[in-house]
Amino acid sequence: MFAVCSLTANANILKGRVVDSATHEAVPFVIVALQDSAGKQYSTVSDQAGNFKFAVLHAGQYTLGISILGYRPLSMPVNITTDKMDVTLKLAKSAVSLSQITVSGSTRDLGQTLNAINSIDIMLRPVNSAQDLMRLVPGLFLAQHQGGGKAEQIFLRGFDADHGTDFAVFWDGVPVNMPSHAHGQGYADSHFMIPEDIEQLNVYKGTYATQFGDFATSGAATFSTKNDVESMVKTEFGTYGYNRIMTTLNLIGQDKHFLSKYKETAYISAENTYNSATYFVNPQNYERFNIFGKYNGQLSEKTTLTLEGSYFKSSWNGSGQIPLRAVSEGLVSRFGALDPSEGGTTDRTNANLILKTVFDNGAVLKNQVYYSYYQLNLFTDFTFYLVDTLHGDGINQTDKGRNIFGYNGSYEMHTNIGDNDLKTVIGLNTKADMGQLSLRHQEQRVILDTVSIGNLYEQNAAAYIDETYHFTHNIYVDAGVRADYFYFQYKSLAPVLPSSLVEYPQFGDGTATKMKVSPKLSLYDDVSPNVQLYARVGYGFHSNDARVVVSSAANNTLPTALGYEIGSTFKPFSKMLVNTALWGINLQNELTYDQDIAADVINGPTQRLGADLSVRYQLGKIIYFDVDVNYSHGRFIDSAKGHNYIPLAPTLTSVAGITIKTAKGFSASLRYRYMDDRPANSENTVVAYGYYVMDAVVKYRIKQYEAGLQVENIFNVNWNEAQFDTLTRLKGEPLGGIDQLCFTPGAPRLIKVNLSYYF
Repeated sequence: MFAVCSLTANANILKGRVVDSATHEAVPFVIVALQDSAGKQYSTVSDQAGNFKFAVLHAGQYTLGISILGYRPLSMPVNITTDKMDVTLKLAKSAVSLSQITVSGSTRDLGQTLNAINSIDIMLRPVNSAQDLMRLVPGLFLAQHQGGGKAEQIFLRGFDADHGTDFAVFWDGVPVNMPSHAHGQGYADSHFMIPEDIEQLNVYKGTYATQFGDFATSGAATFSTKNDVESMVKTEFGTYGYNRIMTTLNLIGQDKHFLSKYKETAYISAENTYNSATYFVNPQNYERFNIFGKYNGQLSEKTTLTLEGSYFKSSWNGSGQIPLRAVSEGLVSRFGALDPSEGGTTDRTNANLILKTVFDNGAVLKNQVYYSYYQLNLFTDFTFYLVDTLHGDGINQTDKGRNIFGYNGSYEMHTNIGDNDLKTVIGLNTKADMGQLSLRHQEQRVILDTVSIGNLYEQNAAAYIDETYHFTHNIYVDAGVRADYFYFQYKSLAPVLPSSLVEYPQFGDGTATKMKVSPKLSLYDDVSPNVQLYARVGYGFHSNDARVVVSSAANNTLPTALGYEIGSTFKPFSKMLVNTALWGINLQNELTYDQDIAADVINGPTQRLGADLSVRYQLGKIIYFDVDVNYSHGRFIDSAKGHNYIPLAPTLTSVAGITIKTAKGFSASLRYRYMDDRPANSENTVVAYGYYVMDAVVKYRIKQYEAGLQVENIFNVNWNEAQFDTLTRLKGEPLGGIDQLCFTPGAPRLIKVNLSYYF
């Protein structure tokens, strides 16, 4: 397989497009390096459409090099003139070799200090689910509360980010997090993503990326879907009643056209998953259906259009969290349920349009509009008979008819100050969420009374500017500032009947506004092609729930997060890549809104200090090793010693694996994930237990056929996935309840087999 690059140079601006010579498809995210006769280096990365450009270059002789994992590197001379020039470069495909990676200039976005790490992971590590996609973020851990249907609980950099309060997720530019959600602030359910359609993951740890605002405190992740795919059918089946079928159809053949005479691609993917999970006494009966369609076309030499649409729906039962004493006293087994009525349904529809224009001077204008329609109907029971000793404490949370409208716009341009490049990015964002939220008291999914119900309207508008200036060819600074404006509105729907659960606060009508300005600064030194040093500092924030904002005079509507970090990405050996970072995050207030009890919880300011280590090493021609080790020490600043632990904040986590991948279609991976014990409350009197789980995957593809075997939890260890310190009361126990660890058990050994046919 080859790549073809056609180049033109005009007004001392070099630009081109990288495509596959066999399929004529764009080859995205290719590192393109340019070196002049004096040894000065320039570098860029092709975008998702394969386009790249170098701005305002002096005429003369240059050396152009292209490098991408899976291809042999190529270098050739290029004479930059003001005349139009076409050059063809052919890259022969090869096995994945870490020696091809150059640390310096390996990303178009300086916030992605883990870009090289992620490019290796997404190529080598097995991805079989939406959870696997999220776990590609180094140091990120997940916990599922209930049957696979709810958004996962996210842990990163010392944060228990719940379902997304402190970690922002994007899918082709569309925000996944939802503010003022019925179940959790910043709720980020990524199950609508089909893993086989994901091509690229960009990871941003900390508060340093100007393009991100709300929820991007511990970090952010952006997932990009493929522009083109192979048509295929895949079926999976496994133990305990698991099965999945997935198909992708390429809708436009080679050299075919739909809207324009230029290159176009279109495909549609669909999947249906069913998992009984019969190891639970109360089977989970998780069922999910996804469908996704995408069109990407070059309307003209300068303009590209992307159209996307998706639909997702799932339903499930859940066993919920059970107290340790319920198991030790023999009331239920480890996989038992105290309230078998838990579970729910959810659905999300997305529409996305992106128009990208590249001007003659190399500037890039991007306009994006998107729409989502979302619903959740959730039944849970956390405290059992603590409050209502007759009917129990079951609750029903609904996020009904949420409409999400949004726009993202950006303009990127390059100018020269002397001989040095200045890149400017100006961006505008706006997003509006509107829908109906409710919290009700229920027993066995029968509604008993209403705690609160009302209509939400919340809008966030933002503008930002980001400047990247090269003082020399190896030292550069990235400085930016972002301004966010929030409008909160909540209208309570009367009448609300008194609840038999507890004296909940009743939210009335109200509106509120708030501004937030977030400056950011990063310094980089490309010491050599194999060593990069960086230091970063930046402000971020996460928003609070609109129901609390409009009902109180609290000054913590948008608590500030100050992040700071020093680190390095380097290659000590040709086939070893290392990223290290020492970091800290100060959060103005661990302000949370607990949707389960309809109460605002203000916990005070915190500080987290930590260290990250990621290593990728190629042991031989086809053997690869990876390890991530992440440490965090977090405490409440204003609390007395011994009472200042941050509940559920991870302390020490690690994932590692060894992978075999050949050019002839065989791959195998053996991986572990480890999380240490951590405090479950601020006094550390209750401990959330750590775990060590190992998984294995084997795949083999020959021509049009592929077969795979996956074994999760190889050693069948007992481990707890979700864990909380909760005051609960079981039937027959004294009034007042018992404060104890409650948990959702992790899955036992699971075996899955998959078969695929490509056509």
